[in-house]
Amino acid sequence: MFRTVRLITCASILALGGFASGASAADLKVVASFSIIADLAKNVGGSRVQISTLVPVDGDAHVYEPRPADAAALKKAQVVLVNGLHLEGFMSRLIETSGTEAPVIEVSKGVEPLKADEAEGHHDEAGKTPEAGHAGHDHGAFDPHAWQSIANGEIYVKNIADAFCAADKAGCATYTANATDYLAKLKALDTEVKAAIAGIPQEKRTIITSHDAFGYFSHAYGLNFIAPEGISTEAEASAADVAKLVDQVKQDKASAIFVENITNPRLAEQIARETGLKIGGTLYSDALSAKDGPASTYIDMFHHNVKTMTAAILGS
Repeated sequence: MFRTVRLITCASILALGGFASGASAADLKVVASFSIIADLAKNVGGSRVQISTLVPVDGDAHVYEPRPADAAALKKAQVVLVNGLHLEGFMSRLIETSGTEAPVIEVSKGVEPLKADEAEGHHDEAGKTPEAGHAGHDHGAFDPHAWQSIANGEIYVKNIADAFCAADKAGCATYTANATDYLAKLKALDTEVKAAIAGIPQEKRTIITSHDAFGYFSHAYGLNFIAPEGISTEAEASAADVAKLVDQVKQDKASAIFVENITNPRLAEQIARETGLKIGGTLYSDALSAKDGPASTYIDMFHHNVKTMTAAILGS
C-alpha cells in the first residue's frame, strides 16, 4: 500500500529497542487512521496510550484530505495504525510528508481479504473496475472493510496488542490483559449478532445500502447486501447503475433500504421512491458516531446496526 514507506511488521518491531525504551507509562503516542481503529486501540492501550485519530467520527476515509495537523501528529507518533487493504489512499503521501519514523502497522494483516468483485450486490458499468477514473485513490483488488466481521476485528485487536508490546515492552502485560478482556467481549458480541441474524427468514435477508461496505458482514452472518456504489464512496453510481439496482430489488424482493452515516442520503432516498421501500434507518459502516451518538464504539456500532436492520426487516 505504501510505496514510499517501508511497512514494519510486528515481529520486526521487536528488534527496535529505540521504540521500546522511548515509551513510558501513559505516554505511548499512537496515531490511528480512522475512528474504528482508534476505538480498538483504546481498548487495548487503556491509560498507557495517547491516541490521535486522523479521519474524524462520521468521516469518510475513502476521500479524506489530510490537514497540516495530521502530518505533525504523525511526526510525533511512536506507532501508526492503518487498516491497509488500500483503504487509506491519502496515507502514503502523508507519511512521506510528515517524515515520521514510527512503524506503520496494517492492522488487517492476517485477514483473509475478499476480492472487490466478491462484494455482495456490487454494481459497476460493463468492463470497468469499481475505481476506474479515480487516479490517486486506488483501492486495489480487495474489499478493505474487513472490520465488518467481528472475527476480523479480533485479528485487528491482536495485531494492535503486538504492536503496542513491541513499542512499549514495559506495558506489554497490560496490553495483553486488556486485549484478552476485550477479545472475550468481541466473542460474546459475535454470538449475539449470529443469533439476531438467525431470526430473520431467508426470504427477507436482502437489503440495500449506499455502498458496498458490508461484504464481510454478509459472508460472516448471512445477510445479502446490494448497493448502487462500489467498495469506495468515490465510485458514484450512474443512472444505469441505479436502474439496474431497482430492477434487481424488484426481482430479489429486498426487505429494506438504509442510508450510511458517511454518505449522502439522496441516492438511497431516490431508490426508496422508485421501489416503494421505506428508509430503515442509518447504518454505521466506515466510521463511528460522536460520543453522544448510537455507535460511538466498535461494539456499539454492531449493536446499533443489527438492531436497526432487524427492526426494519421484521417490523419490530
